[in-house]
Amino acid sequence: MDDDRVAYEPVSVKDVLAEMKDTAELLIDLSYSAVLFGSDAIAEEVLDLESQMEVLHLKARMSLLLAARNPSDAESLAPVLAVVGAAEKISDAAGDIAKVVLEDIGLPEAMRAALPEAIEAIERASVVSGSKYADRTLGEVTLETETGVRVIAVRRDGEWLLNPGPETALRAADVVILRGPREGLSEVYETMTDETYVPPDPPEAPSQDLERAVDSIVLMKNMSELAVDLAYGSVLFDSKPVAEEVLELEAEVDALQSRFEAWVLRAASRTDDPVNLRGLVQLGRATEVISDAALEISEGVLRGIGTHPVVAAAVEESDEVIVRFTVDPDSRLAGRTLGDAAVKTETGMRIIAVRHTGRESRRTGREGSDWVVSPGATTEIEAGDVLLAKGTRTGADRLADLVGE
Repeated sequence: MDDDRVAYEPVSVKDVLAEMKDTAELLIDLSYSAVLFGSDAIAEEVLDLESQMEVLHLKARMSLLLAARNPSDAESLAPVLAVVGAAEKISDAAGDIAKVVLEDIGLPEAMRAALPEAIEAIERASVVSGSKYADRTLGEVTLETETGVRVIAVRRDGEWLLNPGPETALRAADVVILRGPREGLSEVYETMTDETYVPPDPPEAPSQDLERAVDSIVLMKNMSELAVDLAYGSVLFDSKPVAEEVLELEAEVDALQSRFEAWVLRAASRTDDPVNLRGLVQLGRATEVISDAALEISEGVLRGIGTHPVVAAAVEESDEVIVRFTVDPDSRLAGRTLGDAAVKTETGMRIIAVRHTGRESRRTGREGSDWVVSPGATTEIEAGDVLLAKGTRTGADRLADLVGE
């Protein structure tokens, strides 16, 4: 159809890359939420965003092809093409996850019982006329401050706004994607829609036959998401050590995929309807694709090509920022654990990696520096340690105050 054609038009590659990054990360969140809630509505939003990603992908490739005029240009732009292709792979994988719901491919209840601990709560709501949120900006309603709930995307007249800020006004009929604690979501949903919030029915506990398979895929999901975060961090800071952590995570996900398939096959021999496990198999395959895409993002850094400035600029301007801070000796964080300092509560930022300096490296066994990925509440932080964190710009400012920068 003529309406589906995408013609070349001058666009900012940086802006397109930033939008692709935001879209890909939103797609991961929404696709797993669709599975968790068995929600056709959220799954439909995933497919709508997947279509938008296809257009962004074409625009980015057109611009990059025109920009390459000689072998030197081609070499410098190769990592950019890898980032573009990886974002599209994440989009396709998210679409496959959504189709598990839309096409009723089949998914055991054990999956729904395990996923709540693996993802933040996400809800889809439509703003009704007369709501106290209608015709007011996010800054005016102070949504996140009062409820802990953040608006991560808005769909208006078929167009997506992926970077809503304090100046963004909500209008009646807007479709809003919310993320936050369940209690806060209930309050915001009811105020926004003028409808009673009905949480999903609690699923049954995982059956013994499927427990290990489900545990494996939840771990694969968490590791794949972490790999994507670290991959963008590696290109933003042109850090080969961080890119090497992505490589290790991708290898671990591959190993988990093999064990996952074995447990699914074993569970199939003990269930009355093995066909009902097809969705679980598709979920595992799509999750592995996401980790493969993360490795593609960091490929240029791993191979010493470096990071093209346009990629770093796009990551810096995306919705959820990735920041790097060095802990000051006088920082309130120095000499404490992440849990004791309540970093997540105080700043809203998620620490995705810590580089300890002056300690024995687990890689070499010698004193130097080493990365700890996905640190927990018990991770100790000392002066001179480097933190990689992900979250909002406001949260990044709070974290900067905490570490002393």
